Formats: sequence, C-alpha cells, structure tokens
Amino acid sequence: MKAITIAIDGFSAAGKSTLARQLARRLNYAYVDSGAMYRAVTLFALRRGLLDNRLDEADLVASLTQVDLKCKKTDSGGEAILLNGEDVTAEIRGVAVSDHVSKVAEIPEVRSHLIKMQRAMGRAKAVVMDGRDIGTVVFPDAELKLFVTASPETRARRRCDELVAKGQQVTLAQVLQGIKKRDERDSTRAHSPLAKAADAIEIDNSHLSKAAQLQEAVRLALRRIQPQKGGKSKSKP
Repeated sequence: MKAITIAIDGFSAAGKSTLARQLARRLNYAYVDSGAMYRAVTLFALRRGLLDNRLDEADLVASLTQVDLKCKKTDSGGEAILLNGEDVTAEIRGVAVSDHVSKVAEIPEVRSHLIKMQRAMGRAKAVVMDGRDIGTVVFPDAELKLFVTASPETRARRRCDELVAKGQQVTLAQVLQGIKKRDERDSTRAHSPLAKAADAIEIDNSHLSKAAQLQEAVRLALRRIQPQKGGKSKSKP
C-alpha cells in the first residue's frame, strides 16, 4: 500500500479535528492540527499584550522567531501542542483565543511562517492534516481532500458543550455569535480564505454520528491507498 497525504478542511467547530485524529489513528498515520498552531500563536500574542486594544501586527511578525511549536503524542494516546516547551493544548481552546485567532491567521507573515512548518511536517506523506486551507494552499496535490461542515447551530451547540465540560462559563448564544463571526472572517479574508477545494469531497455531519463519519472517511482513504488493477488508484469518491 502506498502512503498518501490527507487534507481535511472545514468550518470552525465542524468536527474536522476529531475526524482527522480518528482517521490518522485508524490508518496509523501522523496527525497535525494546523488550527492548533494558529491558536498557539494567538495565545502567544495575548500573553505578550499584542491584542489588548488592537492587534499589533508588526510586533507579532517581529516576534515569530520566538515562537517554537511542536506537536507530540501524549502518554494517553492523544495529541498535545507545545508552545516554547509548554503544553497549551487546553488553554488554546478557550474563548479568548477563539475570539482572536482569525485576526492572527489573516496576517500573511504568520500564515507563511506556519505553512512552511506544516509542509515540512507532511513532507514524508502518511499524514492527516486539518485546517482551513490545507487542501487549497498547504497541500493542493493531496491525494484525498475532505471538506467537513455542519450547520452553525449544530457547531455552536457542540462547542458550547465542550467549553462547559471544561468548566468555562459561556452561553449558547455567545458561542453561536462567535462562530458566525468567525465563519465570515475565515471565508472573506484576503489571504488563504476558507474554501472548499474543487476536488474535495464534502461531508456534512449535522446529522451524522462520529462513527458513521469516520467509516466514510476510511472508505474514501482506502480507495486511494490500496493499489487498484493496472497500478492506478480510483479517483472517484
């Protein structure tokens, strides 16, 4: 069987990271959460006070050389994101980071810096990476591209439940408003906007279980991984 690159894009809180993580484990592939990388840079900016009144782009760009990011597996089999050696996996999912990450992700120099990191991580293939521009910008030649989506209300309910479970005090209305604003920013930003690649396969999981979604993704992946007659893999879904 050949090793391939799998790019998974989609809207905020659509469950693409969960799918990417599960799919990577099923295929024994490496998993890279590109969104966590942008969140970590946003946390770095927040800690430096670069988002107190308005985003200080110049200072953030000048400080990128001080941002060391690493993705590693935890002892429990999960994934952690390290910012300058500190595990910030939980902190980057907070409301403060969520409210500002799109602004940080719009900065061309930030995107360029992280895209170089992401491409290096996926150079050897056998990788599943999720984000918002993986199939269109980071890996436009990925053998399998998936675009994961769900209704804003469904995504808000999921994210709200997730935050409440972690002890954060948020309301569904607050989370829904944040998701709608982020959808707008992500889809209309000047650099690498969120978009479905022309050859991506859409998975709407508004009424789909995680197990059913994973089963479909595995099916699609195996059709590209397993050799077909004549030495070519099927390209149709």
